[in-house]
Amino acid sequence: MIEDDIEAIESGYEFLLAFAAQGRPAQNETGPGPHARPIIEGISVGMKNISTAFSESKDDFEQVIASDCRNAGAAIRFILSQEKIGSEIVDNLNASIHLRAVLTDLFLYSEALKPLDTAKASAPAAGGVETYDATKK
Repeated sequence: MIEDDIEAIESGYEFLLAFAAQGRPAQNETGPGPHARPIIEGISVGMKNISTAFSESKDDFEQVIASDCRNAGAAIRFILSQEKIGSEIVDNLNASIHLRAVLTDLFLYSEALKPLDTAKASAPAAGGVETYDATKK
């Protein structure tokens, strides 16, 4: 399901930000974690699933997302091919324009898919100004 893949990518990125900040040396991932490799693998699977799902889409933006997932996927696979993964390489991955493009695409896509909460939208915020809704008579 696309939503699950988006969640895996977005939450994985959040984990990688924290991992990069820890200053861990590049090492074989053994012993107590958390380890970056399984998270990066989950991101890779999510990107592959989204790319596959959107590759035949007639929607232009879904085609952009598929392309960006393929491009970022190359960087992800490069990191996964490394014997040792540390904070520095993860930090560089986090800064990759390709990964950031996917994240921005998915944030935009997810926001557009959220159903509108009409009850919340029509109620004035606490201390706020009530607005006129021309659709209600």
